[in-house]
Amino acid sequence: MAEPTPRRNEPRLRPAPLLFEPAEAAGDPEHFFDLESIDDPAALLSRATELTVAFQAAADRAVEFQAMAAAQLADPRRFDRLTPADIAERAEWTEDYAKKMVEFGHDLLRGDAEGRGHVDPV
Repeated sequence: MAEPTPRRNEPRLRPAPLLFEPAEAAGDPEHFFDLESIDDPAALLSRATELTVAFQAAADRAVEFQAMAAAQLADPRRFDRLTPADIAERAEWTEDYAKKMVEFGHDLLRGDAEGRGHVDPV
């Protein structure tokens, strides 16, 4: 399982690099980061695990950026601020989830989430 996303004062662990696949390889449904070409089960398990950790870390980080963007869009100081319903519609979330993401984003922007580990807004 992926490590919790480190906060600003903690060094960030570097997961395995996610290399972009050539367009012709991406079109082949059997091709996935060249895993199908690895014959050794131990090597396959190792590389697949590296990719799993990398994807989980990327997803966690992307959620944090979503939350910060939602909080910024909902900022009452903005003349063009959005309501949680507007944010939910844009992000294809429920309104309740959008409210939680806005709150989570405020915590991240204030630095209040430091030291608590990864906080899932749901």
